[in-house]
Amino acid sequence: MLSALLALFAAGAATSCATERDQPRIVVTTNILGDVTRQVVGDEARVTVLMKPNADPHSFGLSAPQAAELERADLVVFNGLGLEENVLRHVTAARESGVATVEVARAVSPLTFRFGDDGPHRQEGQPDPHFWTDPDRMRRATGLIAEHVVEHVGGVDAAAIRANAERYDESLEDLTRWMTRSFARIPEDRRALVTNHHVFGYLADRFGFRVLGAVIPSGTTLASPSSSDLRALSRLMETSGVRTVFADSSQPKRLAEVLREEVGGRVQVVELYSESLTAPGEGADTYLRMMRANTKAMTEGLVPGTSGD
Repeated sequence: MLSALLALFAAGAATSCATERDQPRIVVTTNILGDVTRQVVGDEARVTVLMKPNADPHSFGLSAPQAAELERADLVVFNGLGLEENVLRHVTAARESGVATVEVARAVSPLTFRFGDDGPHRQEGQPDPHFWTDPDRMRRATGLIAEHVVEHVGGVDAAAIRANAERYDESLEDLTRWMTRSFARIPEDRRALVTNHHVFGYLADRFGFRVLGAVIPSGTTLASPSSSDLRALSRLMETSGVRTVFADSSQPKRLAEVLREEVGGRVQVVELYSESLTAPGEGADTYLRMMRANTKAMTEGLVPGTSGD
């Protein structure tokens, strides 16, 4: 009996491994797009996400096995527009080897960087890759991913993929309505954003905020501010009456803290989940939870006592 049970277990394990190997493979670079892709794909394919929770998309890199996995994929989903700065060459290599790829940010009507008055900016006028801060653009991204999966990934149920995408689209539509109601509680003269770096241009455009400036005057965390940049931003905050800096939770807050010292300690530093999801249970482990957490933090940070509920 023991021998029979062991044989049955081995056969089941072998079948499971074979099924996993036989499944279509989709590789996604960022964990935000990874979450959305999993919502669309469901059980129809194996989705591998390269970027770990709480990582910085501008600086994370790949191991040799991860780079090889890109070239074995049936489809690669990536943000693009320069976001994954250390990964894009691997995506290019996969595409040149014949792997289907989709650059999501380029296909959802990208905005160009439009900075505030806090000093010179090397990237002004270039496309902004941070489209996901606008949930309506994420709705477009969801449909785009679904159609690429149906077109390029063999063996999936097209009807199931499209049904998954439609269900998730409804959730994103609900998110937009909820964010609109929440932000309506913030007076017009309080809708000014100062962030760790320039990441909320799409949210500002969609919901009527002004991007006053950023501690790092660039669209990438790999840039660095000068002392004159910090002085210019602190003066701008003083004259505008802004006392809140929103810093990405996945990055050190040292620069925002330095700015607080520049302004004399009268600055509140509020953490947002702007470029990465968290690990499960840490507050922003899905795109929908991330956006709701950020909306609550922003409304409370700009108008203390205001809740995003």
